[in-house]
Amino acid sequence: MAPLVIQGQNLKGIDYTLPVPSAQVKSAVLLAGLYAAGKTSVQEIMPARNHTELMLESLGAPIEVEDGKTTVTCSELEAREIRVPGDISSAAFFMAAAAALPGSHLVMEHVGLNPSRTGIIDVLRSMGAHIELENIVLQGGEVCGDVIVRGTRLHGTTINKEMIPRVVDEIPVLAVAAGQAEGITTISGAEELRVKESDRIRALVTELGKLGICIRELPDGLEVKGPNKVMGAEVESYGDHRMALALAIAGLFAHTPVKIRGSSCISISFPGFERALQKIVT
Repeated sequence: MAPLVIQGQNLKGIDYTLPVPSAQVKSAVLLAGLYAAGKTSVQEIMPARNHTELMLESLGAPIEVEDGKTTVTCSELEAREIRVPGDISSAAFFMAAAAALPGSHLVMEHVGLNPSRTGIIDVLRSMGAHIELENIVLQGGEVCGDVIVRGTRLHGTTINKEMIPRVVDEIPVLAVAAGQAEGITTISGAEELRVKESDRIRALVTELGKLGICIRELPDGLEVKGPNKVMGAEVESYGDHRMALALAIAGLFAHTPVKIRGSSCISISFPGFERALQKIVT
């Protein structure tokens, strides 16, 4: 238990297998490997996001990726000028809102389009969303571009275990979009949602249910039936920034106001969200 004391010493390379997909743990091991004697390898059972590998490669680090194993060798990095793209996990809330609102038209410029992060686009497209990508460039090893969303009537879809690593952070807002879609959306293989900042599965069922969205809890996911007439209510964020963001987007579809308790947690991942939302909807 924290607090912790760490005493530095000479490191040696290791071979590590990730028990669950985690870009954070993978990144920590690879970054330590830059200062470890020999080679350090991380084996993934299911792929996690690869921003760190792309960044290290663009900075001159010797990176090898083969059959789900990423290997780095002790080395020094080269300085580069990097333009950081917009975070697609933040843009996802506006993308889902625009996609589910017929007649809307939203353009988001210079968004990161790393294939390990674009599951939100694939899922929305599977629901019938009209999404186009333009001005695609490669910067610092990352694919970036403009995302253009035109709203239409969505339909239900299936999100299975294989897709979860690419959309795990976007499940809350996808559940909101599913509440506006025709038919049933089923999400499975998402057990890790129960150990995020909140138990997001139970929290989504409880709070979206208060708004009149037909949503059912599954052991490893959710089932959402739509479309629903969303009514205002007082809802709880559970101190979870993505829950609060999703509930704010749900408020766009509500016939009466939605009040979110503990919404200040939004600033954890998206400071300025309220200003951006106000700019988009006016």
